[in-house]
Amino acid sequence: MSIYNTPLIRKLLPLLILLSILSTTALALDIQSVIREVEQQYMGTSSRARTTMQVKTSHWERTLEMEAWSLERDYFMVRILEPAKERGVATLKRNREVWNYLPKVDRIIKVPPSMMGGSWMGSHITNDDLVKANHIDEDFQLRLLEETETNYVIECLPKEDAAVVWGKIVYRVRKTPQVPEQIDYFDEEMVRVREIHFDDIQQIGERIVPLRLTVLPLEKPDEMTVLHYRELVYDLDLDESYFSLRNLESR
Repeated sequence: MSIYNTPLIRKLLPLLILLSILSTTALALDIQSVIREVEQQYMGTSSRARTTMQVKTSHWERTLEMEAWSLERDYFMVRILEPAKERGVATLKRNREVWNYLPKVDRIIKVPPSMMGGSWMGSHITNDDLVKANHIDEDFQLRLLEETETNYVIECLPKEDAAVVWGKIVYRVRKTPQVPEQIDYFDEEMVRVREIHFDDIQQIGERIVPLRLTVLPLEKPDEMTVLHYRELVYDLDLDESYFSLRNLESR
């Protein structure tokens, strides 16, 4: 008689199958937690940040000083402080919608779906990044590609019904402290077209975060965007009403 056909094994088999399913589910939830932490590392429950963004293209260079506020994963507002000629230009994100305010013409413009892949503030960050980055765990299927002593490598493939611009995203996340080191973005033909590198890791309150991220468009090797967090404060007393079109126009 086979050992797999004994009474004891027959009794234990359902339990073993259940434990296997639970273990697999736990792993999937752990991966989702890692990605969620990476994408919300600068926001927390709520936050305010002062940042410097340097943009270099083949034709020009610019530096912006900005202030930003966030609430959970769905509310975000950022306003340019410097240079003076662009002061007051602002962006508001509520859920999956984005508006820009242009003080020179005193107009609020809603970003249409067709423009989501366009550049944000002239940088190599897109409007779609603002909307979708905090929903990677909802819009993509996640898979652990590799685990080493120091890193996780996680592959994200879009779900069939997800309206996303990337064919694949791959995260390299350090285990201790749990912070991102690099994110690779692939187009629909699975060609790697963009990298984001993270450094200047600092402890901010109880959190450890990389304060500088460098965006590299691989098709334009001489170009880059560097976003550096100069100040970052968590757990502010903010609610949804702060992220309004009226506040978007405030200077």
